[in-house]
Amino acid sequence: MSKENPQYLRKLKSKLFLKMIFAFVIGILAAFLFLLALDGILNNFLAESISSINYGLYLFFVAHKQSFMMIFALLIILLTVYFSISKTANYIDLIVQSIDKIFQKEEDLIELPDDFKEVENKLNGIKFDALRNEQIAKDAEAKKNDLLVYLAHDLKTPLTSVIGYLTLLREEPDLPAEQRQKYINISLEKSERLEDLINEFFEITRFNLQNIVLENKQIHLHKMLDQLVDEFYPLLAEKNLNCQLHMEEQITIRGDADKLARVFDNLLRNAINYSYENSDIDIFVKKDENMVELIFQNQGNPIPEHKLNTIFEKFFRLDTARSSKTGGAGLGLAIAKEIVELHHGSIKAYSSSEYTKFSILLPIK
Repeated sequence: MSKENPQYLRKLKSKLFLKMIFAFVIGILAAFLFLLALDGILNNFLAESISSINYGLYLFFVAHKQSFMMIFALLIILLTVYFSISKTANYIDLIVQSIDKIFQKEEDLIELPDDFKEVENKLNGIKFDALRNEQIAKDAEAKKNDLLVYLAHDLKTPLTSVIGYLTLLREEPDLPAEQRQKYINISLEKSERLEDLINEFFEITRFNLQNIVLENKQIHLHKMLDQLVDEFYPLLAEKNLNCQLHMEEQITIRGDADKLARVFDNLLRNAINYSYENSDIDIFVKKDENMVELIFQNQGNPIPEHKLNTIFEKFFRLDTARSSKTGGAGLGLAIAKEIVELHHGSIKAYSSSEYTKFSILLPIK
């Protein structure tokens, strides 16, 4: 519940209390006016009827007139208070019923009397927030379930290949050395793919079960990025890609080196996976007084605009065909965004027919 709710509830209680006080005062005024009128009516009645009624009865009415009037006044006040409490109770019942509607699936608006428009707006806001959050949770769960099905299918494919080739190696001991080596290489490649997929399962578990905690220290960006490019040399060579780091000066920032390395690793890996063969990948690093901008730019098929808006969501997979080389768990960019924002920075994606780039803004201090 938000911090403003206690004040909002106090206003609701105050309104109901003021309505009861107002009704009580109106009841007293009504009783007073009624007694004045009743007193005049009784005096006239007794004055005109003194000769026609028993004198003792007349004296009885005169002696107890004030008591009768007090009884009438009390009855009026009690009736007024009763109707006031009844009306207030109806208001409370109506509000309770409206609160129950918050948890109903229907999207009908909650309606309250004009005096409670503030309460009505608040309850409708809570209702639609609950509906939206429920839908977001359902969508995330559906994406996760779909992903697990995809990964289970992908796990089975390389595992079947590994078992098949190892079976051949066991049952055919006289295979030519060249063919044996080929089967061993394929088995190793498929085993490595299995390892990647298993790591993706662990990635999903970690992302859902733990919060990211930063361990901040001084980071030399040039050294980190230069080392990152060297680590990706084998993957770059496979597609004959040229990766250049464009950085004019030594820049240091304060942050979690391991977490930011994970962000840069993910962006460079994506750039390699989705680049055209024989093309360039550029990493630009620029800074001003307070911020440093890192841009990972590659040449490849453009990302559709509608996907640019969802590319940082959990379990989003740009590669809908689930290629064994590019189809990841769909968590890399979501985790990257969370890490960057924990560093009080921002990350955005841009794409055109010429290039795709990811821009990261990080505070220097």
